[in-house]
Amino acid sequence: MGFACGFVGLPNVGKSTLFNALSHGHAPAENFPFCTIDPNSAIVTVPDERLDVLAKLEKSAKVVPTTLKFIDIAGLVQGASKGEGLGNQFLGHIRGVDCVVHVVRLFQDGDVVHVKDSIDPCRDLEIILTELMLADLDFLQRAVDKLRKLARGGDADSKTELEIASAILANLNDGKLPEVDRSDERVQKVLNQLQLLTTLPAFVVANVDEEGFRNFGKDAVSQALIAKAASYQMEVVPVCAKMEMEMEELSPEDAQMFLEDMGATESGLQRVIKTGYHLLNYITFFTTGPDETRAWTVTAGSPAPVAAGKIHTDMQRGFIRMEVVSYDNLVQYHGWNEAKNAGKLQVEGKEYLVKDGDCVYVRFSV
Repeated sequence: MGFACGFVGLPNVGKSTLFNALSHGHAPAENFPFCTIDPNSAIVTVPDERLDVLAKLEKSAKVVPTTLKFIDIAGLVQGASKGEGLGNQFLGHIRGVDCVVHVVRLFQDGDVVHVKDSIDPCRDLEIILTELMLADLDFLQRAVDKLRKLARGGDADSKTELEIASAILANLNDGKLPEVDRSDERVQKVLNQLQLLTTLPAFVVANVDEEGFRNFGKDAVSQALIAKAASYQMEVVPVCAKMEMEMEELSPEDAQMFLEDMGATESGLQRVIKTGYHLLNYITFFTTGPDETRAWTVTAGSPAPVAAGKIHTDMQRGFIRMEVVSYDNLVQYHGWNEAKNAGKLQVEGKEYLVKDGDCVYVRFSV
């Protein structure tokens, strides 16, 4: 499994329609607030053209792509942090995801009434982020008070946690999203414990119509949204649900021609997945042979035993070595034996850091 991605937005911004288009799901998508009450979820295959190339090369009997989980979370309303709408129930559902997709509406449709009676994606994004900040502010203030008592008692870990939590609280009190250094293991440990809504990796999906997709980044509304999201260090991905649904009915070749006609090279699903992977610092490696070719997801910089553990826990526990050929070399030399004879097969130990596109064979003993 790649990661769990939660779709968050105001009511009637087309969030459930987008969820259905991207996941081929059947979540309710009606023209009234709180059509989605309980989160809908779908397991989505991660497209990767390298899989089919490897499977053909190795004459694999089976191809197994990696997957991710999309979660369509009920629409948020202004005041959710104080219990309005679905309130805490909604906010609790967000805490279970790895990555948040903020869905904002740019499409015009008189039959679908916006909860604020006008189309303003910058305002909508501000409402969403403000509610998440207010919820975290309330939660974190209580957590900091508790940590202060523990720190006064001489607990060393609590002192570290208090320092990090207090810095995040100061950001929130200033009306800012927290500035955190995820490369610091101490910070990441505290973030994992607190599960704050505003420190989850996030990006924005602009729900557009076909005209909006063609002109995205050229008109004033989309330019303003891009600038607003950038001020929060977030990327914006335009997606047209209608286009995604139409492409479902096409062959891969015709779908690619359709995209090119729209001035794009990738589908909305591909762009959402790629953005999520980049945000979470994920890479893909492969196992391939006559039985199967399979894709695996791991955090960039993971050592060989950790990557092996994604395949099977016994492989991490009894790791001996990892035989590695890059995807490019395996394809160029037409297979494992040929790549080995050309000197392109590496035998790596526990310190090796797995790279995107690595094709691996793990030696282990338990």
